[in-house]
Amino acid sequence: MTNGFPEGNAVVYCEGAFNTTNGKTAHGLVRYTRRYRVLSVVDSRYAGRDAGDVLDGRPSGIPVVQSIRVAVEAAGTGADRATHLVVGIAPDGGRLSPKARNDVLEAIDLGLHVDAGLHDFLSEDPEFANRAGERNVQVRDVRKPPCRNALHFFSGKIEEVSAFRVAVLGTDSAVGKRTTAWLLRDRLEREGFRAELVGTGQTAWMQGVRFGVILDALVNDFVAGEIEHAVWTAWKEGEAEAIVIEGQGSLMNPAYPGGFEILAAGRPDAVVLQHAPARKEYDGFPGYPLHPLTLQIQAVELLSGRPVAAVAVNSENLDAHGVDAACREILETTGLPACNVLRQGTAALLEGLAPYLGRWRRRHGGK
Repeated sequence: MTNGFPEGNAVVYCEGAFNTTNGKTAHGLVRYTRRYRVLSVVDSRYAGRDAGDVLDGRPSGIPVVQSIRVAVEAAGTGADRATHLVVGIAPDGGRLSPKARNDVLEAIDLGLHVDAGLHDFLSEDPEFANRAGERNVQVRDVRKPPCRNALHFFSGKIEEVSAFRVAVLGTDSAVGKRTTAWLLRDRLEREGFRAELVGTGQTAWMQGVRFGVILDALVNDFVAGEIEHAVWTAWKEGEAEAIVIEGQGSLMNPAYPGGFEILAAGRPDAVVLQHAPARKEYDGFPGYPLHPLTLQIQAVELLSGRPVAAVAVNSENLDAHGVDAACREILETTGLPACNVLRQGTAALLEGLAPYLGRWRRRHGGK
């Protein structure tokens, strides 16, 4: 791979959270990553199973194992030895439980570098820092804020960007936006575009995205400017003709309101909206009903002045028949094509985006 990837062989820690919304970082790494070669996932509840089969009903060749020690011993001591522990849990508040702390400390004792996307900065925790120094391993905190003097304010240079831009936003957090964004990027590339993904969270960084920013690590004043700069850089340095912007949270989520700055600063030509039809309340917040899809579409279009072109369906608590029925209902009620990208591919998304891509091509000389 390019860009010095893969960096090493990773054990993904997801004890007690795999195949739940709090395991979304691990899910992303099982499905796709350039940064690591994933050896195994740790979650004792699914030990002995294939991680891809647990998630998507399709084997990935990545086993789920009982513990970090089992993972390290199974990898052996040669070229395939484990080199990294990646913290694959994304708990509410981004903080490790006491058990998880002990498990990560064990990984350091076993000689693994640690990459974590938590709000607790392990490299600044004396226990982790001292143990890592003793074992000569590195602890990287992906969510650690950048230096203020390296950050960007919004400048308006987004208007220079001639690439087609599509934002993948969601009706909730932990709903599958990033996975859809990667698959849409790949589809646009197969359609002949020089395509890039602009990542906006720690998992996209762990997956090896070339251009991106970790939004919830930033002081609010810089969020719009960093989105603008990342999109502009993907166009200028990456020479992208099509840019997919990963969304965060959702416009109406009570705890993780997100998407406003992406719409305002990324200025997409169109939006794909990710939705879980069987989800009735905002993830992790009982008593907060999920706003209807039609209202969420209206909110996106009112705020951005840009169209929602298609709906990507999360299959949570739906079988194949339920997914098909949900896609039909969305088409009937909104007029928008809908699909589950993991089961059905991205053709429906391209169908919805086709008029806007056609308009972009006409503006740019029929490219």
